[in-house]
Amino acid sequence: WLGGVLASAMMINLVVASLTGILVPLGLDKLGADPAVSSPVFVTTTTDVVGFFAFLGLAALILFY
Repeated sequence: WLGGVLASAMMINLVVASLTGILVPLGLDKLGADPAVSSPVFVTTTTDVVGFFAFLGLAALILFY
């Protein structure tokens, strides 16, 4: 079960990281900010938080069911 939880959490994290890596620089560019300077902070934080909660959330679902 643990392998499935890890694989699912990694896939969720991959999708979120891809979307965040595309949308955050585009949004910052529209706002007039330099995407090269500020987007890595947002992308890294979002990816870490979503990965953490995806893994723990899926593990909790498997644990309770």
